[in-house]
Amino acid sequence: MTIRVVLADDQPLIRAALQMVITDTADVQVVGEAGDGTEAVRLTRELTPDVVVMDIRMPGMDGIEATRMITTGTSTARVVVLTTFDDDDHVYGALRAGASGFLVKDMALDDILAAVRTVAAGDALIAPSVTRRLIKEFAGRPTATPASRTELERITNREREVLTLVGKGLSNSEIADQLSISIATAKTYLTRLLAKLDARDRVQLVILAYEAGLVAPSY
Repeated sequence: MTIRVVLADDQPLIRAALQMVITDTADVQVVGEAGDGTEAVRLTRELTPDVVVMDIRMPGMDGIEATRMITTGTSTARVVVLTTFDDDDHVYGALRAGASGFLVKDMALDDILAAVRTVAAGDALIAPSVTRRLIKEFAGRPTATPASRTELERITNREREVLTLVGKGLSNSEIADQLSISIATAKTYLTRLLAKLDARDRVQLVILAYEAGLVAPSY
């Protein structure tokens, strides 16, 4: 099955570089290119892509608002944010808007392509090292909001333990080792958390764990 992609970036060179590497693959196809958020939303509605690779800083409607409009609408497209993380404090907002992960612009093009495949398959793209950086970046923000506390009332103590470890960036195998359970059991807990907390993917669980205060800001 061919993965249909819309590229949204105001830099033509970035789009051209991605287009070039994607052209050489058999399973990924660029079906549209957008230079701003408004165009990205329009193309997503018209072309029904599987994945939108979304820049954050664009003229007019930025990538955060475009992501929110795409993920809260009728589209089934998944959004991957493409940004310069070290100097862009809007990544958190993009993830809250419904992005399934994010990429850094200095990643190898092949790694970006692999990430598109990962997200298209229904997985979230958030590496443990990235999770830790997110937590550090937003350590000064208020946590344990009333909404997040209410959501946590739906889960068991064991599920809360798993959610905490997810928030710290541990993989399924690392969670299994930490709690002395099998990887299959860890995956089952993750599935339950996604359902109970109405989370889109692992990225959203990480954010919820942070907002609920389950992850210490100093982590």
